[in-house]
Amino acid sequence: MKMAVAGGTGWVGKLVVEQARERGHEVVVISRSGGVDLMTGAGLDDALRGVDVVIDVANVSTLSRKASVAFFETETRNLLAAEERAGVHHHVVLSIVGVDRVDSGYYIGKRRQEELALAGPIPVTLLRVTQFHEFAAQMLDKVPGPVKVAPLMVSRPVAASEVAAELVRLAEGPAQGRATELAGPEVLKMASMMRRLAKGKLVLTVPVGKAMANGGVLPTGDFHRGKITFEQWAPSR
Repeated sequence: MKMAVAGGTGWVGKLVVEQARERGHEVVVISRSGGVDLMTGAGLDDALRGVDVVIDVANVSTLSRKASVAFFETETRNLLAAEERAGVHHHVVLSIVGVDRVDSGYYIGKRRQEELALAGPIPVTLLRVTQFHEFAAQMLDKVPGPVKVAPLMVSRPVAASEVAAELVRLAEGPAQGRATELAGPEVLKMASMMRRLAKGKLVLTVPVGKAMANGGVLPTGDFHRGKITFEQWAPSR
């Protein structure tokens, strides 16, 4: 099968590309460094020639509602239009558990992405996942100095490698619409995860909204349970 990975040079995208190639698929990496611009559509038609399925893990780092909506709306519209021209038959999207319950700026952009994909011309599979184990390390790196800030939230952190494997597995099959969510094996507080990695640095908690603090990003129904715990992942970091 020929797969294209939008955002294939990002840290999640690289894992998806690796998993797809290990399973014997031909992979096209869609990225600016490869001459393809999701925001303008430049290079998309050539990149998607002969592609069977697109896995969209393209991302933007922002807390701004305007910036998030603009990014996900534009890249999704451009991808879907190019996929229709190319005859792509399956569009797979990575999203977030609780995206419809959290009204932060970034989540609103992801919500818009879901809406467009589900209403689009290409059969779609939408996979919502919980925060990655790696998110705790990213939060530590965002604030320089000895004092770190953790959002007041609980999650079921999941290994990014397991997310990548599930995206490829879904891409290999027929479109499902909203697929069963994927979450980690245990419920943890973000502050606890960050303190585990902080190596003696002070970690303070700050509120980021009632939804996140009260389990808004936890799965509420059936979900696939990842196997790798945070503690199993953390020693190598």
